[in-house]
This record gives sequence, C-alpha cells and structure tokens, in this order.
Amino acid sequence: MRKEPRWLNQKIVLTIHLDQLKQHGGSQGIRDQGLLESALDRPKNKWYNHSSNIFDLAASLCIGIAKNHPFIDGNKRVAFMATYVFLGINGYNIEVPEEEVVSIMLKVASGNINETNLSIWLKDSSNRNLR
Repeated sequence: MRKEPRWLNQKIVLTIHLDQLKQHGGSQGIRDQGLLESALDRPKNKWYNHSSNIFDLAASLCIGIAKNHPFIDGNKRVAFMATYVFLGINGYNIEVPEEEVVSIMLKVASGNINETNLSIWLKDSSNRNLR
C-alpha cells in the first residue's frame, strides 16, 4: 500500500502568501476562496486516482495555484513556494538557481509548460533529503 503524502492546508498556503507579500510586496487578500480550495484539492484527486508520483502531485499543486489565480497578488510566487514546501515535507529539496525558478514559473503562468513537463523538471531539480 502506498504511503499517503503530507498535504498542504489552506492555513499553510495563506501563511506562505503573507510571507511572500512581506518579502516582495503586493496586495493582500484572496480573490476567490473556491479557486484556492480547488488548487489544493487537485493533487489529492490525482493521488486518490492512483496515477501519480510525488512530482506529479507537486506539479498539479503548482499549476493549480498559478492558473486558478486565487489571490489578488503573488500567485506565481505562492505557487512555487507551496510546491517547494510540499516537496520539502514529503522528503525532497528543490535545488535550482532563482533565475531558473522565475523562468519556469513564467512558463507555468503563460501555459507554455504542461503538468507532465513541470513534473519532470521538479524531479530533475530535486534531491531526496535525509532527515
């Protein structure tokens, strides 16, 4: 039997959002609560359909937040940081230069990278942490 991943909840993602606004500026607030819930449920739906590895789930979360645009501001930043935290609590560290993250997140937001290719990038950019 597969071990269920540790999931991010709304409280964690809202904390990430506030932290990103403090660091980089922007308007605070949720634009659409339902779209945030939908983004957080996307990887869970993939998991329960038994069709995904941890990187597929992380890619689903990232694209869900970035494309659903649930926040007034900072959606790409929150999408990446939520993905970073999700992988971290599930045993992986993303280790890439900031410029590469910016490039990938612009592709995510514009639709120029799909979930499969984002999953591959996340896998190639991550190392198993030894906690």
